[in-house]
Amino acid sequence: MGQGDPPHASIVMLTYIIRRIAQSLIVLLAVSMICFVIFQYLGDPVITLAGRYATQEQQEAVRESLGLNRPLYVQYATFLANAARGNFGLSYVSQVPVMKLIFERLPATAEMAATAMFIALLLGISLGVISSLRPRSFSSRAIMSGSLLGISLPTFLVGILLILVFAVVLRVLPPFGRGRVVHIVGTWSTGFLTLDGWRHLILPALTLGMYQLAVLIRLTRGGMLEALQEDYVRTAWAKGLSARLVIFKHALRNVLIPVVTVAGLQMGELIAFSIVTESIFQWPGTGKLLLNAIYETDNPVIVAYVMIAAVIILSINILVDILYGILNPRISYD
Repeated sequence: MGQGDPPHASIVMLTYIIRRIAQSLIVLLAVSMICFVIFQYLGDPVITLAGRYATQEQQEAVRESLGLNRPLYVQYATFLANAARGNFGLSYVSQVPVMKLIFERLPATAEMAATAMFIALLLGISLGVISSLRPRSFSSRAIMSGSLLGISLPTFLVGILLILVFAVVLRVLPPFGRGRVVHIVGTWSTGFLTLDGWRHLILPALTLGMYQLAVLIRLTRGGMLEALQEDYVRTAWAKGLSARLVIFKHALRNVLIPVVTVAGLQMGELIAFSIVTESIFQWPGTGKLLLNAIYETDNPVIVAYVMIAAVIILSINILVDILYGILNPRISYD
């Protein structure tokens, strides 16, 4: 946040946040325009809704009822006006408000993504620090070999292997589904409050977070190896400070900045692009909703999903930038 009096730092931070929000709105506008135009040519939803054997008159009636007979710029202007109010229209297939469909599925995806990122951060940072302290030990080599395997294996193969081991061979965890959930507010439900929900969550979360875990291990280890050679860390050792203080306060704190950057980007990706994991474990999240919408040419669901994913990723990026100043007060936003 830079040096100076606290009021000045607060004003600088507020200005920076406002500027980032304005930039994000421009990005969202560009994303909406690109998605809206591209998805117009992915297929004609009228054929899906009216039926393959519908007459020309029936197809035109469906097209008019959906407003698809109007010029493209008129459709886009209408879309923007409705989107600004959080209204992305009705699903072509189910005739249910798109936002209702997405928010019914979003808790499951957010729950799985949050658990996957928690596992990746906890184990990634811990194992990265351990492997950096004794880089030539057997444990360090084993950790790095495991991280290389995690990066190399595709997600669908990781999921299948976990199902084979823990569900088929050991029979200790369920192979698919979300389990028992508890409704908190409205349509928002969670499996965190039930044992059955946790049992169903473990395998999908491990599958989704395996690649992120491997990346964070290697990133943390590389940063720690470099930080431990810095003069300020050697000075801390020379002063007789405890190993815990030197490692976690002096070395790891500076290493966390790139780790937070990568983790923030990964968190947005985990929420937005968990399609493969949800398909393998039959997880009732937004990824499966998007996949079904693509198969059925349900353009309102596709466009709304992409827009919400963009909002989530941009919001997380802004939060990551704010965390920079917390982790390292020397960073300036001037």
